[in-house]
This record gives sequence, structure tokens and C-alpha cells, in this order.
Amino acid sequence: MLSIRNLDLYYGDAPALSQVSLEVTQGQIVAIVGANGAGKSSLIRTIAGIEIPRSGSIVFKDTTISGLESHVICNLGIGQVAEGRQVFPSLTVLENLEMGAMLPRARAAAKTCLEDVFGMFPRLAERRDQLAGTLSGGEQQMLAIGRCLMGQPELILFDEPSLGLAPLVVQEVLHSIRVLHGRGLTILLVEQNVAVSLKISDRAYVLENGRIVMSGSGEELLHDDGVRQAYLGL
Repeated sequence: MLSIRNLDLYYGDAPALSQVSLEVTQGQIVAIVGANGAGKSSLIRTIAGIEIPRSGSIVFKDTTISGLESHVICNLGIGQVAEGRQVFPSLTVLENLEMGAMLPRARAAAKTCLEDVFGMFPRLAERRDQLAGTLSGGEQQMLAIGRCLMGQPELILFDEPSLGLAPLVVQEVLHSIRVLHGRGLTILLVEQNVAVSLKISDRAYVLENGRIVMSGSGEELLHDDGVRQAYLGL
């Protein structure tokens, strides 16, 4: 579904990603793990069209998307749940969700999709008229996921979905990701909780200093001595 080849990204003269190549197969959860500053969010932002790579290619379902504008990429079927949630605080829950359905691909099914989102996240239904900025962190993350789903994505990019959340809420968010995977959605997951992300992923890549240094199944990397020492403290 997604193929990245020899991707280079620079911020000024500083390299953020160097010769990054990876594959995301339809229906899989693929995890990107690494330390803070390794380039994980830069990779997500580049796929989403927020950053423009210096070289390399990103292909989604046979369409080259590297260099396209973000709204075009979204309308092709790539959704993003950004780091820090980034809901619209001065809009209500319902208005935030309606913003997610503004893509041409999503308008026809907006009503049905809204009912589905409220079914998945009943707390959002209860707070539909509440300003998003007054929600708890966990509720805002649910809203960010719901808004993404309103765009009818086929591939969802999750960027640190558990960041800053209480442990119990983290479990809810990760459960939501597993539910979406069970519905057939493809997921690219950047997550600070390395152990959990490897446990739920079909495939995983280790990113260090902007480069892919290791890849394999989530299970393989979970039991790799180098990964365990570097990221799991074992």
C-alpha cells in the first residue's frame, strides 16, 4: 500500500532523514520505533505532505505522492492523527468531526461515518456540543482519531498517540488502534512505548539518527537483544 524509497529530508543544511526505505502492506500495523530526535515524526510529516523531501520517492497505491500538497494526499486516502492531538479548541466536538469530513472523498458518507465514530467513542457523543479545548487529554485523543476517521482513510498515520496520557487512557487508545486494524484499516504507528508498539505490530522498523538500522516482524524486534537493551532497558 505504501512504498518509500531512499527518502532524504533536510531542515536547512541538517539532515533529518537519510536514505529511508520501508514498505507498508495493506491490512498491517507497521511500527516505527526509535529514540527522541531519531526522525520518526519527520517521517510521518513527510508522508503526509507537510515536509517536502529533498530526494527519494513515496508511493501510495501506485500513485507517487512525494511533493503533493497535504489535502491532496488526504483525499487519496491517507489520514493522520498528529502528535499532540491538534484538535480545534474553540470548535465543538461535533464541529471538529465535521471538519474531518470536508474532504471530497468523505462528504457522501459523512452522516454514516459520524454515527460510526460516536458508536466507537460514546464519550464524544455525550460531549458533542462541548468545546474541544475543554476536553481531557484522553478525550481529545479520541476526538483526533474520530476526526481522522471522518475523512474515510485507508491508511492512518499515528504519531505518538499515547504521549502525555495516563496509563489507563493509553490502553484505551491502543485498544482503539487494534479495533481499527480489525476493521481492515492499515496503520503506520510511531509510538514512544516501544514494547507495546512492537507487540501489536506485524512489521517494525528501527530509526536511528534519520536512518533505518533494523527491520523485521514486531515479534522479532521485541526479542532482539540490541533492541531490548537500547529501548526496553533489559
